[in-house]
Amino acid sequence: MSLMTSATPVTFHFDPTCPWAWMTSRWLGDEVAPHRELDITWEPMSLFYLNESRDIPDEYRDMLTAKQDLSGAVVAARLRDGDAVVKPLYDAIGNRLHPGGRQDVEQIITEAFEEAGVAPVTVEEIRSDAVQDELRALTRAVIDKVGEDVGTPTIDIDGAAFFGPVVTPAPKGQAALDLWDGSRLVAGVPGFYEIKRTRTAGPQFD
Repeated sequence: MSLMTSATPVTFHFDPTCPWAWMTSRWLGDEVAPHRELDITWEPMSLFYLNESRDIPDEYRDMLTAKQDLSGAVVAARLRDGDAVVKPLYDAIGNRLHPGGRQDVEQIITEAFEEAGVAPVTVEEIRSDAVQDELRALTRAVIDKVGEDVGTPTIDIDGAAFFGPVVTPAPKGQAALDLWDGSRLVAGVPGFYEIKRTRTAGPQFD
């Protein structure tokens, strides 16, 4: 007689624009998922809408405005084609934007959809009320889970959600699994809220 174990439900909330979410997604999807029983949902959100009413530097707001169509494109495709297109599009967009260092948003979207084998979406579709309303709702859902002190990445482990983990570079091998096991344990502690220290290094994609 064998004992069946159910996969741990995990929701990874991301904005394709965020380099920190990108590194955490590589940790979770590439290093952890092949070695742990996980049922991962990849859920887009919008840093533009998250910060819409916040006092943030103009340079940061301009960047979020310029790249808002990246998350909109993913949501437009998901509304049309379903959840299965989200991760392939995120991978294709993120590789160009983060390790690739590219900034040409429109071309990134075009190439990413081609690579992922997803039918293209137009700028009009991306900026439609239906897509933007959905993106606002997805962002609101993250705030409802974690509170106003939130950003990307946000990870929900079996119903316990928190902002993070934020790491640079993304750990690999046993270090990646150790971070997951620790995150899983922390998520299971009722009343646990915060571990934090000041970042002293920027995103390292290698």
